[in-house]
Amino acid sequence: MTQEKWGQLRNKLLKAIGKNNYTTWIEPLEFQELQDGVATFSVPTNFMGNYVSQNFADLILYEMNTAGESVQRLAFRVAANSPVRPSGDAESAPSVVQDATQPQSLSQRAEPANDALESLQAAPLDARFTFDSFVVGKPNELAHAAARRVSEGGPVTFNPLVLYGGVGLGKTHLMHAIAWELKTKRPELNVLYLSAEQFMYRFVQALRERRMMDFKHLFRSVDVLMVDDVQFIAGKDSTQEEFFHTFNALVDQNKQIIISADRAPGEIKDLEDRVKSRLQCGLVVDLHPTDYELRLGILQNKVQQYSSTYPDLTIADGVLEFLAHRISTNVRVLEGALTRLFAFASLVGREIDMELTQDCLADVLRASERKITVEEIQRKVSDYYNIRLSDIIGPKRLRSYARPRQVAMYLCKQLTSRSLPEIGRRFGGRDHTTVMHGVKRIEELKVTDGQIAEDVEMLRRSLEA
Repeated sequence: MTQEKWGQLRNKLLKAIGKNNYTTWIEPLEFQELQDGVATFSVPTNFMGNYVSQNFADLILYEMNTAGESVQRLAFRVAANSPVRPSGDAESAPSVVQDATQPQSLSQRAEPANDALESLQAAPLDARFTFDSFVVGKPNELAHAAARRVSEGGPVTFNPLVLYGGVGLGKTHLMHAIAWELKTKRPELNVLYLSAEQFMYRFVQALRERRMMDFKHLFRSVDVLMVDDVQFIAGKDSTQEEFFHTFNALVDQNKQIIISADRAPGEIKDLEDRVKSRLQCGLVVDLHPTDYELRLGILQNKVQQYSSTYPDLTIADGVLEFLAHRISTNVRVLEGALTRLFAFASLVGREIDMELTQDCLADVLRASERKITVEEIQRKVSDYYNIRLSDIIGPKRLRSYARPRQVAMYLCKQLTSRSLPEIGRRFGGRDHTTVMHGVKRIEELKVTDGQIAEDVEMLRRSLEA
């Protein structure tokens, strides 16, 4: 078959499949030869050859045979100047040939992307972040259980898994732990972990180098895709669109997707509605701010790890409890404070007692002091119960106002350093005995009324977040 005849056939294909498909898939094909019933074409990438063989081979064979050519099958050869050619001597590197009548297996099709997959992990997995080192408590037990289920590598039960929460609550730790577990239990899987920033960088790079087919093939050939800090792509329209299509392609192939963000998908500003909807269709898990017991457990776990590094150091009773109480917002700050404490104590050769702790961590303790105000608590409680701020402070004694007022008083007592008379003055000039009664009443109701206990806990977490 001559090049002229192939040109005529291409015009027929254009009419049959439309301009967009023709421009993307048929126009880049270069006819090489027809020998022994095999028509060989040169293609820019192996992915393109694979796609054409799966979607347009029958049509091409039909048109060729209709034009009088005896063709039994098609073969696709990666062009010699293709950017996906393996590194080394270009002359000696063998061309990649694919037979359209003998489709490649999934592992064979994914092979050209393996090197690129490895290069994507610019920030390698942290060996410290495993399930064994993750301290489980009530605020993170659901997220931990979901991560454990995904890490088993079995049938996909919820897709995607979205982990969200504030800074230093364990999202990245769980993401790394899942990746480590999958690499250990299912080494045959292509597990790709990267940040949303890296995803955007690769996308822009592919656009600049005109290698979008390679980019699409790369991300669609993974078995588990893990994207950290997905809020980073908010407001970046082109990246969001490509992420959306990648997401859909992987879900259609029943591949697992794991996402982390600093807030719930529906609350991420400038994230497209269709992306929000996709993220919300799976299991969305909140990592709550740590409670006292979990923070203490984390500190105790870190002390055990440090015992081998600092075998001669002792830590006095009450120090860990003090730190767990005072540093309440960020686990990274908590762990950093303990690291500094051990390093300082080893340098000066002293026991880690309360005096050394307060001297060494004076700046951290000052920064971690509670700054919640009575006014902030009043506003938060009034919003939560959907009543006016003036009703919280005012004289009305209706139960619909009195109970929220008592909750606000209780939280003021727990979360601020204000005295009872000061709190009473902020609530419309009430006497301190009224505040005492309100605090005592809420303490009693927390034991007997599950709804009140839940309301108080939700408000506390919201104020401390």
